[in-house]
Amino acid sequence: MSGDAAPAFDLVILGAGAAGLMCAISAGRRGRRVLLLDHAEAPGKKILISGGGRCNFTNRDSAPDRFLSDNPHFCKSALSRYTQHDFIAMVDRHGIAHHEKTLGQLFCDGSARAIVAMLLAECGAAGVELRLAHRIGAVERDDRFRVETDRGSFTADSVVLATGGLSIPKMGATGLAHTVARRFGLALSETRPGLVPLTFADEELAAMQALSGVSIPAVVARCGAGRFREALLFTHRGLSGPAILQISSYWRPGQAITIDLLPDIDAAAFLLDRKRTRPRAEGRTILAEVLPQRLATQLADRYLPARPIGEAGDRELRRLAERLQAWRLTPSGSEGYAKAEVTLGGVATAGLSSKTMEAKAVPGLFFIGEAVDVTGWLGGYNFQWAWSSGWAAGQAA
Repeated sequence: MSGDAAPAFDLVILGAGAAGLMCAISAGRRGRRVLLLDHAEAPGKKILISGGGRCNFTNRDSAPDRFLSDNPHFCKSALSRYTQHDFIAMVDRHGIAHHEKTLGQLFCDGSARAIVAMLLAECGAAGVELRLAHRIGAVERDDRFRVETDRGSFTADSVVLATGGLSIPKMGATGLAHTVARRFGLALSETRPGLVPLTFADEELAAMQALSGVSIPAVVARCGAGRFREALLFTHRGLSGPAILQISSYWRPGQAITIDLLPDIDAAAFLLDRKRTRPRAEGRTILAEVLPQRLATQLADRYLPARPIGEAGDRELRRLAERLQAWRLTPSGSEGYAKAEVTLGGVATAGLSSKTMEAKAVPGLFFIGEAVDVTGWLGGYNFQWAWSSGWAAGQAA
């Protein structure tokens, strides 16, 4: 398609995921002529797999302190101007039944497809043109922006990058937003997998493999920052579950994490009481009162040799209690982008307007959603950042 023949739009949005769809709605409602492009055959693919297919679409408790960034203040403007309550109102307006699961997390009662259908209906009402199966190549600018694809070129006054980060490459994740940012001279903050299972090695891994499939409520912390009380899951590669995914966003290689396996119990008081009231019971029997059987057996075999608890010394029981409530472990790594729910880092916020998401040095170029160095906690927060940042950009692009 020749340059003169390239269809012209006010705004071209690259990426028809959560952020891109919301940006298209926001801009289209303003009367902008919007083209929404995606390389996939269908829009909203990550929306459809989220929340076990029910889409954890936001969190009632969304607030800036639940987001990580080199600049923790950057997210405040967008989150305050398009809130979780605004998105919930849209969901309610479309008659989508939903429920709160735990910790403020909102899920569809039915399928995540209802959220995608809602967003597409809103795009249609706003006059957005959606084109799928367009593999995006270069983004250039002279007097206007030009977006090259394998199915032709398009020009626009503004371009929004909503192509996400590097997580879940099997879903089509690419580094396009980061590539375009570099092309136009924007800085990137360090990128790494976030909300990802942690892996272990040697004796620790062998112990965890023997417990694969066991889940337990726990408090997981990292010295200095981060403390989460949610479920922990033993796997054949190490540890997963919501508590581990949460702490993974704060963890760095070489650092230790600390796990409290009995957050509701004073372990030392419990063990000393059982020594007095059930002196003939074996350690595994006592621990099985408060822990899953396989975990109780493993801990007892390691720390309470096979004899009645009444024969254990008080100091021995206190050491076991400390292990139960302050189990210190150093992961060998994580399961990487293949299993990460999000990408930490991305386009550096110093180069973007917090109000509009526009590149300060490149008028008309915007970055939203996961492409930006803003990452939420597990539980609907990253969707809320997609809605908020997409809405903010759509109001300005």
